[in-house]
Amino acid sequence: MTDDPPAFISGPDPDHPGWDNWELRDKSRYNAFLGKMLVRAEADGKARTRMFPGLEHSNLSNALHGGTAMGFLDISLFAAARVFGLLDPGPAVTLDLSVQFISGGKIDQPLDCEVELLKETGRLLFLRGRLLQDDDAHIVCAFSGTIRKPSPPRR
Repeated sequence: MTDDPPAFISGPDPDHPGWDNWELRDKSRYNAFLGKMLVRAEADGKARTRMFPGLEHSNLSNALHGGTAMGFLDISLFAAARVFGLLDPGPAVTLDLSVQFISGGKIDQPLDCEVELLKETGRLLFLRGRLLQDDDAHIVCAFSGTIRKPSPPRR
């Protein structure tokens, strides 16, 4: 029996001190569309993810496309759960994701997702956070979401 390589490539990012890469090994999957992503644990018990939106992530107003924001939020839920040590990469699923858009996101500026754990149960993770730019001065949206952890293996 051979061990499969991990689904994610993660480790210190040499270009962004204090951040780890959060890269899906399979470049044909959705995550690759969002481009380079980073993750780190914050001193306040939160997790933070970062992406670098470009023109391909914009709408016709040259602002961040809402679909890009929601995709990044969804991935950030899972990255944060991993940072918190609550989830291994694998077949967990998003049960809900509620987003309240507050202002437009900017392209060509780093986009950070700040995530906190509200509660963990046997099968569920309840999380919330904010999507931020300009060193946290610009709030793009607030969100909450629920992840269902993978089912235990059947015997």
